[in-house]
Amino acid sequence: MRLSVIGCGYLGAVHAAAMASIGHEVVGIDVDERKIASLSRGEAPFFEPGLQEILSEGLASGRLRFSTDMADAAGAKVHFIGVGTPQKKDGDAADLTYVNAAVDALIPHLADGDVVAGKSTVPVGTAATLAERVTPTGATLVWNPEFLREGWAVQDTIDPDRLVAGVPAGAEGERAADVLREVYHPSVAKNTPFIVTDLATAELVKVAANAFLATKISFINAMAEIAEVTGADVTTLADAIGHDARIGRRFLGAGIGFGGGCLPKDIRAFSARAEELGRGESVAFLREIDAINMRRRDRAVDLVVSAFGGSVFKKNITVLGAAFKPHSDDTRDSPALDVAVRLHGLGAWVTVTDPEAIENARRIHPQLNYVEDRDEALRAADAVIVVTEWDEYRRQLAPEHASSLATGRVIVDGRNCLDAAAWRAAGWDYYGMGRP
Repeated sequence: MRLSVIGCGYLGAVHAAAMASIGHEVVGIDVDERKIASLSRGEAPFFEPGLQEILSEGLASGRLRFSTDMADAAGAKVHFIGVGTPQKKDGDAADLTYVNAAVDALIPHLADGDVVAGKSTVPVGTAATLAERVTPTGATLVWNPEFLREGWAVQDTIDPDRLVAGVPAGAEGERAADVLREVYHPSVAKNTPFIVTDLATAELVKVAANAFLATKISFINAMAEIAEVTGADVTTLADAIGHDARIGRRFLGAGIGFGGGCLPKDIRAFSARAEELGRGESVAFLREIDAINMRRRDRAVDLVVSAFGGSVFKKNITVLGAAFKPHSDDTRDSPALDVAVRLHGLGAWVTVTDPEAIENARRIHPQLNYVEDRDEALRAADAVIVVTEWDEYRRQLAPEHASSLATGRVIVDGRNCLDAAAWRAAGWDYYGMGRP
């Protein structure tokens, strides 16, 4: 099937390459000429495991191409909208400028029977408004939210755990749902759950999923706050409650909290939309979820400062990690980078290392010192703080090896991913998040 993908950022580029990899003819369209030029050369503009391979394969096969001309979308049967919805600069609500611009630019090139499938995360009610503009062209607007995990986005697109299609009522909606089943034919053939619902529910599925995950992460971080004043161990607590099948252990890792381009801005936008709908009290708890998340960054900094008796001025501190999570180079709202910047602001000499995110971090915060090699970053450090749980830090860094490089013996485990007993046995002063 011929498809167009409007917006070639993180979501759109992955979706375009993944759809080509399962046999569709795809054109990815974006107004950013440099991005399109990079993609057309087969160069992924960001790090995502597996993307480079399917991007190169798609271009070589001729099934995938990229363009800055919206007219190239004409003739596609399905048009995916995958542009960003950042937080507004003057508030918490989602900025729909790019979504509206993409739809307006696409409308002149739509034909009767086309399907316009929104994938961007938007406030509930957005699709209904957009449908009023799309329907007169003879096309059908549907909402097909994405559920990508950075670091696993290619796998999540090609082999999702569920597919959601928000469609209009009646025969038009049934036809559009069938078209999406055809688009995702490999997953449908594997009996992947395919949930057909109305537009509003499809929009809510995405934000509700993110809100739930954020709540689970902040819940265990709230328990870490209690553990810190009682001497309890939050990791053992998480293990114990995680054995309950109703709760589960995933996303119960206490630490410096969540970040990235989705969860923080999505829960804020959800709260803002609930206020607009007159139901702000229904999700008022999300404000506290956000507050707990931000407090854990403060706590990580406090642990480093306390280890030096109240001041880190002129201390050499090595920060292991810059991306908001491993297997990504994304530094948007990164707790790791935030902690590094705060320590720098307190007068420490901060050295940051990360396997993939250094260039992105440097563009945002050039005032920090960046070193690509982990061991070089550790050399002469007075303290080390782990803020992104890359395997290079959590599995492949032995405390004895770190001792041979660092000057000090302070290790702050911002992700509770290290073996505390092993580090203490090697002579390090180990500090965890919610751990005695």
